[in-house]
This record gives sequence, C-alpha cells and structure tokens, in this order.
Amino acid sequence: MAGSSIGTLFRVTTWGESHGAGIGAVVDGCPAGLPLCEEDIQKFLDRRKPGSSQFTTQRKESDCVKILSGVFEAKTTGTPISLMIPNTSQISKDYSNIMDSYRPGHADYGFDSKYGFRDYRGGGRSSGRETAGRVAAGAIAIKLLENFGITFLTYVDQVGPVKIDESRFSVDEITKNALNMPDSVAAKEAEAYLAEKMSEKDSSGASITCKIQGCPVGLGEPVFDKMDAKLAQAIVSIGAVKAIEIGDGKSVVSATGTSNNDAFHMEDGQVRTLTNHAGGILGGMTNGEEILLHIAVKPTPSIFQEQKTVNRQHEDVTMTIAGRHDPIIAPRACVVVEAMSALMIADALMQNAVSRLDNLQKVYGLLDR
Repeated sequence: MAGSSIGTLFRVTTWGESHGAGIGAVVDGCPAGLPLCEEDIQKFLDRRKPGSSQFTTQRKESDCVKILSGVFEAKTTGTPISLMIPNTSQISKDYSNIMDSYRPGHADYGFDSKYGFRDYRGGGRSSGRETAGRVAAGAIAIKLLENFGITFLTYVDQVGPVKIDESRFSVDEITKNALNMPDSVAAKEAEAYLAEKMSEKDSSGASITCKIQGCPVGLGEPVFDKMDAKLAQAIVSIGAVKAIEIGDGKSVVSATGTSNNDAFHMEDGQVRTLTNHAGGILGGMTNGEEILLHIAVKPTPSIFQEQKTVNRQHEDVTMTIAGRHDPIIAPRACVVVEAMSALMIADALMQNAVSRLDNLQKVYGLLDR
C-alpha cells in the first residue's frame, strides 16, 4: 500500500489497523536535542481518544503511547522516533454481520475493488482510529514548533445548523464543553441538536476552524509545494474531511480585487497587512500573518438506521450497523487537524533553512570569515 507517509525532511509514516495489535507512527527527520517524553505526546492523544463524552464512540481506549526509539535521556537523538499505541478494546464481532456488504459512506467498496480484500473490522487502515498515529507524530511537530513561537488554536465553529456567535467567543470555553466550541450558548444548542439526531439513530456534520500564529515569512514553495497546497493535502487526507477553505475561502467568488487584496503597511518596523483575506499565505508562501483554515467534516457514516447497500456478490441488500460509533466526528478531529497542520509547517520550516546560501553559511560558521 502506497501513501502511508507524508513530509520531505520532517517525514511521518503511520501504521496499524483499527482492530489490530496497535496503531503507531515513525517520525523521521526530527532534529536531535528536542526535549521529549511520552507525556508531551499523551496530552494530545487524550484530546482525541474515544469514550470521553456522550458524543464520542464508547470504545474505551486509554491510547497510552510508548516511545520505542529515537529518544535518550529525555531528548531526541536525531534517529527515527517510533511510536506505538496498543489497541485494548477491540470488539471485532460487532462487524461480523457486515463482512460481505459495503457500508454506505465508508471506504469498503473502493478498498475491496482496489485490493480484492478488505479488513471489515472497523475499516482497517481506513478507520478513523488511524489518526491516533498522526496525532502522536503531530505532537512532536508541535513541540518542535514551540521553539519558534508557532502556536495553534483549533475549535468547532458549527454543528449542523448551529453556528457560534463571534461576540460570545471565549478561548477558555473550548475545553469546557464536549464539542470544543468557543461559545457556551452555541455549545448547549448543538448538544441538544445532537441528542435529537442520536434519538433518530442519525449523525451530524460540522465545521472546524484552525488558527496558526507565529509562522515566519516565506514558508512554502511558489509552485507545486505551496504552503496552502501542502496544508490542503494533509488536512483533506483526514478521512472525514470533505473541504478546506483558506482565509476568505469560497467567499472570494463574490469579492473584487479592491476588497480582497490585503494592503501592506509598516508596523513596529515589520511589513504587515491591514487585513487578512489571504489567510496568511500569498503565492504559496506564508506572509507572517495568522494562517486561517476552515474545515468541513462530514457526518459520521456509521449510523444505526437500516440502510440500502450492495454485497460482494453484487446483490442489493439492507444492513444495520452495530458497534460503537461517534454521532459527530469534528470534536475529536480538532486535534487531528492541528497535528497535520503542524507536520506540514515543521517540514516547511526545515526546508526553508536551506533556501538561501547565507543560511547554510550561518549553520557552518562561514558567514563572518
């Protein structure tokens, strides 16, 4: 299977299946000397792990990470960092009734058509559980980026028809409700809406906002490896994500050049923009402003209503999905979005270090000779 790795210099490979022995990742290219312990990673996995509220799957996984290599005396060694998260709560029999049928909204049909085989126990590599490896690797990238003052703020801004009100925005509120919403009123309304969907054996889509601050100017490349293109690839690779907008996103359709351009000005000796319609990226490169991402997350496809489908014999059948499934994906996906963004920015930061001759000369102490 191709496509389990991402990144160029800061490169990550995830491995494992939903109902296998475990999930994990290998991080290649992390510089030596970064202070790192399992607790640094665990706090991010705790934001993603199942069973944390009534709006997440009740699969009880502790998601305890083990660092198997690449760290000595609490610092990275510059060698590959191998991470493992054991699976401890698999109930594979929940999927025995669908082993020969394709779940609507899932990767089953495409997987079976491509490989002639599929792991029907929770979707195997196509399961949302694969993202635990991404979060573990992303936690290392975030720890690295902290050294450069790069920070992330990620939250749910809409659940079904319920949107947050910016006038009630509170960063502190994000961790106080089960939906990671920065508006307590909207969170209560969204919880009521979700309770209604759950009573109907249904699920809901949602929207995530990710704000990234502190990126230096010039991350990303001007042609194929644009920063916005790399972020889009990384985030849309998350199974439930169906769209991403950067800056003003699709609203630029009704904009004009005069309304959409971000005018430059000098502020405290630095070049800044008066507005941020571009979302912090111009010409594929960061411009020093806040990177603003909006991500659309589809409703959980595993719903408990009877659904029409087709089996491996190409017969029309119906199915009812059993097991433990989230009625909404977005709250747990916030940290996955953050992790994937961090991986791309860390990789771009490292690539940018060799974009100029004088940068290389500084590294080798040659600039002042």
